[in-house]
Amino acid sequence: MSADGVISGSGNGLAMAVLNAIQNPVILVDANGHIAFANWEAEAFFGASASHLARYRVSTFIPFGSPLLALIDQVRERRAPVNEYRVDLSSPRLGQDKLVDLYVAPVMSEPGAVVVVFQERSMADKIDRQLTHRAAARSVTGLASMLAHEIKNPLSGIRGAAQLLEMSVPDDDRALTRLICDETDRIVSLVDRMEIFSDERPVDRMSINIHSVLDHVKAIAKAGFARNIKITESYDPSLPPVYANRDQLVQVFLNLIKNASEAVGDKPDGEIQLTTAYRPGIRLSVAGSREKISLPLEFCVHDNGPGVPEDLLPHLFDPFITTKTNGSGLGLALVAKIIGGHGGIVECDSQASRTTFRVLMPVSKADVIDDFTPAKSTGKR
Repeated sequence: MSADGVISGSGNGLAMAVLNAIQNPVILVDANGHIAFANWEAEAFFGASASHLARYRVSTFIPFGSPLLALIDQVRERRAPVNEYRVDLSSPRLGQDKLVDLYVAPVMSEPGAVVVVFQERSMADKIDRQLTHRAAARSVTGLASMLAHEIKNPLSGIRGAAQLLEMSVPDDDRALTRLICDETDRIVSLVDRMEIFSDERPVDRMSINIHSVLDHVKAIAKAGFARNIKITESYDPSLPPVYANRDQLVQVFLNLIKNASEAVGDKPDGEIQLTTAYRPGIRLSVAGSREKISLPLEFCVHDNGPGVPEDLLPHLFDPFITTKTNGSGLGLALVAKIIGGHGGIVECDSQASRTTFRVLMPVSKADVIDDFTPAKSTGKR
């Protein structure tokens, strides 16, 4: 390793290509504490170029008293790798919510030098939450089946009895029998909506152009609930097809855009943005298989509404969770169920004036693309 942070030796080009292909920030800290090398992800993580980072010690960029500095000293002393989980590196320089897992290892050929690999917790936490959402959806599936069989039948009897009473009671009491009928109808309607969760029948899937789906959903939205809201697109035209059921994708993005339009409300500068992109490197293990599914297709619905309350974010896709006065809290739970059934994940990032619902899905089986040769993006972000 040369002093300016360039990997030396005949394998320089290949080593650089490998390190820059890694989707985690990787740095080399020399014996003097300087950042001798940083891959592309590390440049993005620290917000500075490798040549700029090489001028300073790692302590310049890490919060004072950070466990990372102690880990580096520990690895140098023991000459053995160390893992540390959920280390908070948040600072004005690095930004907020910089929660990472750390892997620190010695470089045997360079005395005193250590390699530090950062695994940002955001995506790991999102996947963990998504698996929780799927478990919650399965719970609702069982609940929906029970409700359909055990509640709808007695409700039908109650409604029938109320209708018979309505014909024999005085006019003053008919309002009460009408109330019984209306409330039983409301409960049946809720149960009917929940029965969607218990529908485990296989659906027909095929290679779908996601942009045709998004254009169709946009046309529906502009003709109805979002007629007064600006909707823009930023698509990657070279995106490969997604293997999915078209009707279910329409249902997913109609729900997401409807949520976004309700969040924007009557805001004069309210805007919804639809984006698509290819993001290699996201892989998810699926239950019952050793195979890891690649989820490189990213479809997002952004809005500039007030944002989702922070305490609600971890539970946003759980059933019956809603911020709407008259909402049932089943829309986003259904979105999570559908996307989970397609082998993908859906997550939400939110802050004031910027909320993003992000759907990650696999490519069509007939159009699998190697993770290391992503489609060239031509859309503006």
